[in-house]
Amino acid sequence: MTKSGKRKTAEWIQSVAKEYGKQAGSLSYLFCSDEKILEVNRHYLQHDFYTDIITFDYTEEDILAGDIIISVDTVHSNAEKFGTLFAEELNRVIIHGVLHLCGINDKTEDDAKRMREAEEKALQMLRTR
Repeated sequence: MTKSGKRKTAEWIQSVAKEYGKQAGSLSYLFCSDEKILEVNRHYLQHDFYTDIITFDYTEEDILAGDIIISVDTVHSNAEKFGTLFAEELNRVIIHGVLHLCGINDKTEDDAKRMREAEEKALQMLRTR
């Protein structure tokens, strides 16, 4: 990603956080393989399955902070599965982690619907930048 692309992404994340009354603080992204995310999932969460993202939340008050781990392999698979571009799916997962830090969950069906709506709203913000 170019310097201007990184800046655009950072500004987008900050804008999304602001929509939820938050400020993006220290956010760390690790892009890895399916095998690495499975290892993290097993070790830290005792979950024995692959996933596209794991978010560790260190947010204090309204300052977002966290480690966001993304499996590029699963993002690729999901892009193919859902018929989207890899970049679009990657942006969706990047902002998914931020939305978790903003307090949006996706455990129940209703929560998952709210998360998808929040993702779409955030992606629309990025498209119009």
